[in-house]
Amino acid sequence: MSVVLYLDTSALVKHCVWEPGSEEVDRILADAQWAGASLLARVELEAAFSKYVRMALLPESEARSLLVGFRMDWERLTHLHPDPWMTDLASELVWRYGLRGYDAVHLASALRWQDAALHPVTFATFDRKLWRAAADAGLHPFPDDLTPFLAP
Repeated sequence: MSVVLYLDTSALVKHCVWEPGSEEVDRILADAQWAGASLLARVELEAAFSKYVRMALLPESEARSLLVGFRMDWERLTHLHPDPWMTDLASELVWRYGLRGYDAVHLASALRWQDAALHPVTFATFDRKLWRAAADAGLHPFPDDLTPFLAP
């Protein structure tokens, strides 16, 4: 069965920076027939890398090098553009699931893509609340078991 894969920012970070969950993300990304993300994910990922540099978790030269690779990979993804329908749905999802704004936009983007594609979407995230919301909303959350990747 072909996989339509939506990646939120937490999954994209694991694709760029080696950490627990990276191998799983790379594996499903390689197996996906289609992979996509909201346009907002690019800004979020760049902000995350900037934060890693400010917190001295990553040297700036390494962060910039990783971003070069990410930008090449980004061009191969389907980019989901926020539109009025999506932002209306995201606003509803904030209240329904108690999500942060951009997390609701990720979920709304994946739901919109699933409706348009008429194909189940696998939703890759490493955020517990977003993972549960994706499952409840009718997406297939990835990874199947989030427990090994959560901080104690």
